[in-house]
Amino acid sequence: MLTAKPLDMFDLPTERKPLGWFKPDERELARHDDRQELRRRGEDMLANGQLQAVGATEDGRMVYGHGRYLSAEAVGIKTLEVKIYPASLPDTQFSLIRAAENLQRKDLTSHRKWLLCADLMRGNPTWQMKDLAEHLHLDPSMGCRLLSPSKCIPAVQEALAVGKLGLSDCYAISKLPEPEQAGMLALKLSGASRDAIEQAGRKTRNVGKQSVRVARIKCPMTRAVVQISGADISLDEAIEAAQEWVKEAKKASEQGLCAKTFERLCRDKAKKEKRP
Repeated sequence: MLTAKPLDMFDLPTERKPLGWFKPDERELARHDDRQELRRRGEDMLANGQLQAVGATEDGRMVYGHGRYLSAEAVGIKTLEVKIYPASLPDTQFSLIRAAENLQRKDLTSHRKWLLCADLMRGNPTWQMKDLAEHLHLDPSMGCRLLSPSKCIPAVQEALAVGKLGLSDCYAISKLPEPEQAGMLALKLSGASRDAIEQAGRKTRNVGKQSVRVARIKCPMTRAVVQISGADISLDEAIEAAQEWVKEAKKASEQGLCAKTFERLCRDKAKKEKRP
């Protein structure tokens, strides 16, 4: 697997370059189609200056900042402040820097986040989900959600593009076979919550197969015994409970908590949720 070589971002030079020097990516330019927003930002740049540098390689290939480039063009700004990356920057690292810069912005849409991650996966066919998460410094579960639209039918992807649903909705729908996704999309567009989509999806996945429900699932593993107890739980429900437990356990570990403290916190949380 190709691993991008770390760059010392503090040593990258920053210069001013004329707009004609840049070689922007046509796909990146095309997604900035709100002309009023581009002009508004350009006028703000005229009034307050360029507050954030764009990024480009030494030969002018634009890494990020296409919106600022178009805004400058719209109001007649002739030059832009640019952070200069080596011309030898590998394609994978080029894409990772572009994705990271975009993902750090609060205004980035769910649809755009998916496209960025999907492009990275296409450019690195040997990558698995965990590789994407590792390179973008994301929790693996977040990587699954970011790529979930790739497992959805075009109608779901189109609804994501126009903001009618989010990545969590896509993740819930992506768990179903494609022939059944249209029904879940219609349910979501009718006003159903994500939890309702999840519940409907579980019922759909259980149709046609034996749904055995038990009070306890006890599984001896190599280093420990994993046990999940509940009131008539199915295997799918046990899986969801285990995933939630792993998520909370990781969070506790990152906070430096011990096993006993984590156990007490889980017990207290469960008591609070049971209260009317």
